[in-house]
Amino acid sequence: MDGRREPLLTARFLLVVSAGLLYFTAIGMLLPVLPLYVENRLDGSAAAVGIAVGALFIGAVLLRPYAGRLGDRIGRRVLIIGGALVVAVTTAVSGAVAALPYLVGIRLLAGAGEAAFFVGAATMITDLAPVSRRGEALSYWSVSIYGGLAAGPALGEAVLGDDRYVVVFVVAAAVAAVAALLGTGTAEVERPPGPPPSGPLWNRAALLPGLVLFLGLAGLASFVAFVRLYADDIGMGGGETIFLLYGGLVLCVRIVGARLPDILGARRAGTGALVFTALGMGVMAAWRSPVGLLLGTAVFAAGMSLLYPALLVLALSAAPDGERASVVGTFSSFFDLSQGVGALMLGGVAELAGYRGSFAAAAGLAILGLVVLRGGIGRHAPLDPRHRAETAPA
Repeated sequence: MDGRREPLLTARFLLVVSAGLLYFTAIGMLLPVLPLYVENRLDGSAAAVGIAVGALFIGAVLLRPYAGRLGDRIGRRVLIIGGALVVAVTTAVSGAVAALPYLVGIRLLAGAGEAAFFVGAATMITDLAPVSRRGEALSYWSVSIYGGLAAGPALGEAVLGDDRYVVVFVVAAAVAAVAALLGTGTAEVERPPGPPPSGPLWNRAALLPGLVLFLGLAGLASFVAFVRLYADDIGMGGGETIFLLYGGLVLCVRIVGARLPDILGARRAGTGALVFTALGMGVMAAWRSPVGLLLGTAVFAAGMSLLYPALLVLALSAAPDGERASVVGTFSSFFDLSQGVGALMLGGVAELAGYRGSFAAAAGLAILGLVVLRGGIGRHAPLDPRHRAETAPA
């Protein structure tokens, strides 16, 4: 049977996507609110904003490879449920702190939950997908990510109102708890028999694709941390329009172009994603106006829409199925590094050169990622011949 005719959008698949949508809505609610909380309630600087935003991802990267190994040993369901619950609890208490170090500690703990949920859900998505439709499945999965990151900030701004920070944290925690509840309805997929995976925690197949992901997604760290504050600086008044534009465009591309990583090949799709990422950040850096921010956001969103699924397909194609969670864990660690280390680095740049300087530095990192990708990643022959069309070199 042609693998492309196998069903993908099953009830089990859609349940995981729905849990992810709620989870990332909870995460997204804090995107415009946390920088304001740090700046207005904790008297933090731009660097402090970067630290607070990045702490979640630093915490996640510390656990991500362990979560991947755990997922290969005991399954994905426990990671989905436990991870969402940890995020719910830590988010609920975030509004009770009165100093930056305490908030950073809570965010580090929340990162552990983030690592577990993401690895469990993303791996279960690949478990449920036919091999030849894996890129399409990851695109649909990322609809939950960007759908949540589109709706969440608008919801967070609406709940915030006149500085109701504690209410925002409590509502976001409740949404994450519902995601955990949906996780209880998920079921494990039968995995290939064999001994539990051993060897290094960091899966080698995911290292170079992960490095490219880090370089490409650093711009997202700058965007998340500073676009709300930059919008105020140029007189736009509120960041909900920017976040809705960004998330809405990514959502549209992920739905309409879900099969692009499979049709174009993961390497070609990744190349295009990096080009658009660099161009979008460059426009935001060069054109200081609401129009420049809106145009740059639109171009940037086009790049972000394909980068993750394309590069994850490259990583998965070079490893056996028994190491799938390990690959997802290692690869997604670079997502966390890009948002944690990226937020710290680009927060420092913003402190020295302003928000536009941070955007320009992010564009440069995306160009470096393009150089690494075009330098040979994806030119190897994947282990599974069914992946050849997905990873065909340009």
